[in-house]
Order: sequence, then C-alpha cells, then structure tokens
Amino acid sequence: MADQQLNAPPRAQSQVPADVPPGGIRHINRRHADRYTVVGNHLVQHRQLSLTAVGLAAHIQSLPPGASATIKTLATRFPEGEVRIAAALRELEAHGYLTRTRERLPSGRVLTHTTSYNNPSA
Repeated sequence: MADQQLNAPPRAQSQVPADVPPGGIRHINRRHADRYTVVGNHLVQHRQLSLTAVGLAAHIQSLPPGASATIKTLATRFPEGEVRIAAALRELEAHGYLTRTRERLPSGRVLTHTTSYNNPSA
C-alpha cells in the first residue's frame, strides 16, 4: 500500500481548457439550426443601457417584420409594465437602436411605426 501508483493521475482531469481562469462564466454553446436571433455584443454589453432596455431590444430584434411593438403590446408580454417599458424604449431611441414615428390616420387613429436597428453605429 505504500507503493506510489505512477500511472494514476494526481487528480481528476478538468474539462475546462487550461487558458480559462478559475471561476467566472463558462459557455457551452450549441449551434441553433432554426428560430434564433443574432444579437451583437455592442448591445448586450452596452454600459449605458439598463438590463430592461437590453432585453427589450433583443426581443424586438427577434420579432418578425410587421409585428406590434407598442408599449401596450409589450406590456402584455412582459411583467415590467408600461412605465418601465416606455423608459426602456426611450433609452433605446437615445442610443440609436430604435426610432418611433407616429402617423395620424384620416380616421383620427394614431399609428406608431417602430424601426429597429441591430447595429446603429454601422
């Protein structure tokens, strides 16, 4: 029993590459074949946008053309409520990720056109 086992590893081998520091985030990524949206790091790591604005921008970028992105529609989809969603939309407008224009129809109804920019600095 006192014999040293030279063929046994001194400890369990890690599945993490050696160049990854201990602690912190590890990514296990699989490619998506369908139903995915590519979101730039400039958006998700933006230091001046709130987490609500970042999440809302990612959601809006995932919507198909013609989908409603009004404050009321978004408030029915998310628990944040109209006030926080309106503030997040203003943040996105201020940083160039959204533009919203309003059009009054002959019936008097106001229609909002939302344009989403996935890379406003480009």
